[in-house]
Amino acid sequence: MKLLRLALAAVLALVTIGYGGAVGYMYFNQRAFQYDPHGEITPLANSGLTGGEDVAIPVGDGEVVNGWYHAPQPGKPLIIYYKGNSQSFTAEHERYVRFVADGYGFLAFDYRGFPASPGTLSEANILADSIAAYDWAAAKDFPIVIWGRSLGTGPATHVASQKESLALLLETPFLSAVTVAAERYPVLPVNWVMLDQFRSNEWIAGVTEPVFVGHGTADRTIAVSNGERLYELAPNKDELWIVPGADHSDLWDAGIWDKAKAFFIRSGAVTQ
Repeated sequence: MKLLRLALAAVLALVTIGYGGAVGYMYFNQRAFQYDPHGEITPLANSGLTGGEDVAIPVGDGEVVNGWYHAPQPGKPLIIYYKGNSQSFTAEHERYVRFVADGYGFLAFDYRGFPASPGTLSEANILADSIAAYDWAAAKDFPIVIWGRSLGTGPATHVASQKESLALLLETPFLSAVTVAAERYPVLPVNWVMLDQFRSNEWIAGVTEPVFVGHGTADRTIAVSNGERLYELAPNKDELWIVPGADHSDLWDAGIWDKAKAFFIRSGAVTQ
């Protein structure tokens, strides 16, 4: 009996040590798991855009975030586009070409730590960069709509809760980043140890703009329930667009741009 107790104690000690080691490893390497800041930079000259310009937006301490800007045509708004979690914002140049072709302006950029913007990658910097981008765009004195995709839905929601715009579009959003982490690593105490939690579920309460959420039922990166729950928390709901069978990167091909244009008209951002 004594030997059994000793054996059980030894097993428990090994499990505890192993679990603690796993938690420690995840804690010290968590940003490497959370972010994917790699990819090629497409030069503006090779993007297919005409009339756009490279911009460098100051973000404090002598640092800048780099992006592209194009003014809208009369009667159309400026889209501030908050990118997702992989590659450079320049990889999505197809989107910007469509925006401009339909008369919309846009500002898109890389957060610090992503390919086009050197610096330290963290939630605090992403949120600061996103506010700085909004302030830069607002100084152009055009109507503004905010579009966040994936990771970018966090800063987009945060900015919309702090600043004025005419509409907030969230493409494949999370309820919070820590919610996704808890779904992915249910045995780890992510609520206690995760540094960059992006609590959109709290920020959405301060969003007075109409909110559109798009998500796919087959999303393997951020489960569709995240988008559904976040939409339910929005004070000013416009539309919840759920695409059967769509994965995380499928909404553009599924027609989200047509949905977005209709949403921007409904929100009053388009005046002619």
